[in-house]
Amino acid sequence: MRSPGRPSPAREVERAFWRLIGQGKSSEDASRGVGVSTPVGARWFREAGGMPPLSLAEPSGRYLCLAEREELAVLKAQGLGVRAIARCLQRDPGTVSRELRRNAATRGHTPEYRASVAQWKAEAAARRPKPAKLVSNPRLKEYVQERLSGQLQRPDGTVAAGPLTTWTGLNKPRRADRRWASAWSPQQISARLVVDFPDDEGMRISHEAIYQALFIEGRGALKRELVACLRTGRALRKPRERSRNKPQGHVTAEVVISERPAEAEDRAVPGHWEGDLIIGLNRSAIGTVVERTSRYLLLVHLPRLEGYGLVAPVKNGPALAGYGAVAMNTALQAAVASMPSDLLRSLTWDRGKELAAHAQFTIATGMAVYFADPHSPWQRGTNENTNGLLRQYFPKGTDLSRWNRDDLLAVQTAINSRPRQVLGWKTPAEVLDERLQSLQQAGVATTG
Repeated sequence: MRSPGRPSPAREVERAFWRLIGQGKSSEDASRGVGVSTPVGARWFREAGGMPPLSLAEPSGRYLCLAEREELAVLKAQGLGVRAIARCLQRDPGTVSRELRRNAATRGHTPEYRASVAQWKAEAAARRPKPAKLVSNPRLKEYVQERLSGQLQRPDGTVAAGPLTTWTGLNKPRRADRRWASAWSPQQISARLVVDFPDDEGMRISHEAIYQALFIEGRGALKRELVACLRTGRALRKPRERSRNKPQGHVTAEVVISERPAEAEDRAVPGHWEGDLIIGLNRSAIGTVVERTSRYLLLVHLPRLEGYGLVAPVKNGPALAGYGAVAMNTALQAAVASMPSDLLRSLTWDRGKELAAHAQFTIATGMAVYFADPHSPWQRGTNENTNGLLRQYFPKGTDLSRWNRDDLLAVQTAINSRPRQVLGWKTPAEVLDERLQSLQQAGVATTG
């Protein structure tokens, strides 16, 4: 076996690195967390396609670990024999003998036991790489590649080439042309193999194996540029935890939804609201705010600002469409001003930039603001359901700027006056009145 040169970090370091990645840490933070350089961590992540290349489970005590090899090297340097070293390590003498014979450093033509070299040799021997199934089965590879990256055809049979694109090795380009291909997902390909080849067990592959062939360098099965044929177009797998509860931009760690009081979750205490925008034609919008306990709705009027459609947009200038951060803050404060302070406990919004001035809103109203996780509309389920009801009055693809404040109040009253099954066929307005009365009675009793 050739000399390793500078030994790579131990596998327990790699395991610790990938555990931090699984917790949502960036490659840089995970590298610092395990004590390796940032370029090394970035290379690990890139070459593995964002997927852990080794089992994250701790190895059993059957094999020697790095700490035991370091102790073995020290004892060997002190001149102890095999059996004496075995007693110190509480290992079988045969284990120590094989370790000294197999994993000694031989670069100087004289066996010399060094812990780091021995660890490198043991890890290299333990890998025993298995050829990917797509490499050993050309027929299966051709089937997978054709369904993933096959060309589109027009009704007359000619090829529809689509736009000219180049793959740069990065994730899908934003607001740019994507490669046209048949683009079956790996899961669709895996499931369809059973339908097309019911009696051929050799024509089977899991969708995870296809993803690994695309993402992991060195597999030699599928070209990495074929990731452009995936729906997401990602060149690296994105750990799921990175998109959960991650502060970004105007959303800091103090205002993510996990910091919201527990009382908001069970709907027992009134005053916790959910909000969002419904978007219409020509960048028109209406704000919607719903109380979680009573399902009471407030509609926020967002009129166009002066100069919309007449003045050319200015980068980082005011959002003339009417729902920029400043305009949204002013309109939202006006909407909740009609509510008693006891009903202004918290507001949960999605990650839209329209609420970037949430700190000023909290100071002005005393209402804490929290932001849901990205791509998690179920965390604001009450608001999403109410927005669906509002589409009866404000359908998609219509201009919402036509309606003035009085029109919105009419729709708001209609929604709040409808009996709801979830409320025992009471209306949101009736339930809110009951909650207000109970809060007032509790306040009187406390004062007395």
